Amino acid sequence: MFEFDQYLGFLAFLTILTIGFWLMIFLLTFVIPYWIGGSLIERIKEIREEKKAKRNA
Repeated sequence: MFEFDQYLGFLAFLTILTIGFWLMIFLLTFVIPYWIGGSLIERIKEIREEKKAKRNA
């Protein structure tokens, strides 16, 4: 059915596919929400500082 080099290529393909799948799961469930949440928190802090500066000025 498969020759040895085809078998190695198929295994490499499955390995890359599996690594890519788990990388996408990791990015979508942890990294991207962490990034968006952190940027929102920083933006809220900036808005609060701007309001404080307007009040004190």
